[in-house]
Amino acid sequence: MNGVGIVSYGAYVPHFRITPDDIGKVWGVDGKAMGKGLMISSKSVPAPDEDTITISVEAARNMMKRCDINPKDIGALYVGSESHPYAVKPTGTIVAEAIEAAPDLTVADLEFACKAGTAALQTCMGLVGAGMVKYAVAVGADTSQGAPGDALEYSASAGGAAFLIGKEKVIATIDNTYSYTTDTPDFWRREGKLFPRHGGRFTGEPAYFKHVVSGGMGLFEKTGTEPKDYEYAVFHQPNGKFPTRVARQLGFAEDQMRTGLLVPTIGNTYSGAVPLGLAAILDEAKPGDRIFAVAYGSGAGSDAFDIRVTDEMARFGRDLAPTMTEIMANPKYLDYATYAKYKGKIVKGRD
Repeated sequence: MNGVGIVSYGAYVPHFRITPDDIGKVWGVDGKAMGKGLMISSKSVPAPDEDTITISVEAARNMMKRCDINPKDIGALYVGSESHPYAVKPTGTIVAEAIEAAPDLTVADLEFACKAGTAALQTCMGLVGAGMVKYAVAVGADTSQGAPGDALEYSASAGGAAFLIGKEKVIATIDNTYSYTTDTPDFWRREGKLFPRHGGRFTGEPAYFKHVVSGGMGLFEKTGTEPKDYEYAVFHQPNGKFPTRVARQLGFAEDQMRTGLLVPTIGNTYSGAVPLGLAAILDEAKPGDRIFAVAYGSGAGSDAFDIRVTDEMARFGRDLAPTMTEIMANPKYLDYATYAKYKGKIVKGRD
């Protein structure tokens, strides 16, 4: 990849939380059992004034705090999400102006279910590697939806991370990437519909596991590596069970994926899941450490990455922006009524 890699990164997760138990009580379901089965103890909830745009802006601003890069040198910015606030009006233009990028850049919003953020990352890698732009920004963020009473409501959450891609002062090179894609309709939301639909158990074997395993094995074959070559691993995490199981299938140990597994405390952040897990890993990774990452998006596809931390990390200003540990600390828990109001599931009536 000609030295292309991550120059800086930043993240953001809303402060509010709700537990599966509080959701289950409303629907006559054993929420504690549901949470245990999903390996989720709580999930993040966006405040009424938070959406994919505000989350992306906060993550991108935290990214810029950690580096001394002139924002005018950013030539591309892509925001991957399945919950862009506008059907026709880009999220990316707002994020670009918020970080004071110059107007002579290319911007687009991307969508591929939960891997839109990593698709943005690959696009940025290509532009920088080809010499078309000096720096590019990839954001993966979502305020995911789950219909009232649906199984998704226990996991669908909010959060996102941003990555500055370049060739100078690179803290982690992206040495290889591999993608695996098929037409597998496991999860979808039609135009104008508020909530997605899913194929239940169909979302497991032929969808998530087939694509993540295929993506991971494809990357192993391409790079000539195996699990023991990596200090860290992070996988798309719709719940705690799936990434834990797929890690074992690919040969990874629990301690390799512990740092990037955030779903038990913040839920499934969709396009933000692997980017946030990667941010948590970069918060503690040392020069020479190697990271294995596989994102998954319904519909369906996977993006796998082979990432190596460089000596530049020792000089990088990680403490200039909140770490994932700090971002997730001291949450405020909501009851279901407040949660439903914040998510727009109930609205105040009008005469």
